[in-house]
Amino acid sequence: MSGQLDHMRKAYDKWAPIYDLVYDGLTAPARRSAVSAALSNGRRILEVGVGTGLSLRDYPRDAEVYGIDLSFAMLARARDKIERRRLKHVKMIAAMDACRLGFAGESFDAVVAQFVITLVPKPEAALDEMARVLRPGGEIILANHLGAEEGLQAVIEEKCSAIARRIGWSTEFKLSRIESWATASGMIEQITAKDAFPGGFFKVVRLRKPTDSAMAA
Repeated sequence: MSGQLDHMRKAYDKWAPIYDLVYDGLTAPARRSAVSAALSNGRRILEVGVGTGLSLRDYPRDAEVYGIDLSFAMLARARDKIERRRLKHVKMIAAMDACRLGFAGESFDAVVAQFVITLVPKPEAALDEMARVLRPGGEIILANHLGAEEGLQAVIEEKCSAIARRIGWSTEFKLSRIESWATASGMIEQITAKDAFPGGFFKVVRLRKPTDSAMAA
């Protein structure tokens, strides 16, 4: 594991005991919106950055959910939730690098990454992997805070960037970076972004992979 990834793992291992207390209520609306978007594509879902498993209870029993995360401490808490709540729809959780997913291509109906993409050292590489394991016609679903492109909000975020980094948010990472990746990769045919509570601080971004016929054209 690279030094940067090891640093991230250790940081989130430290966050694990209090993560739910800090983020459960704050992120719940965006999480549920992301889960709903994912399920509109099918029932076989990959959760990249599953963390302590906060979103696992939001999936129905007929889903087939796989979760990966870098933090062993986070995954231990997710496993505890799965056992206590008998979440039999969770088929596997494992320690894994988002940039090196150990799944065959076109394995999932949707890939969900919640509050992750702004934190991974190589977000474009992670998006490449998400697109690789996604079936044609499926969607990558990102729930995250994304920095404002311009205006007063952008100025305020710039002033608060140091504080934001301390609690795990990024003000520098913007939707335009995801759009640039989609254009350059050629693996996405449609992008939509919808504000989520509170007050649009979080966005749910949906990136649709072309169908086989669309790619052939």
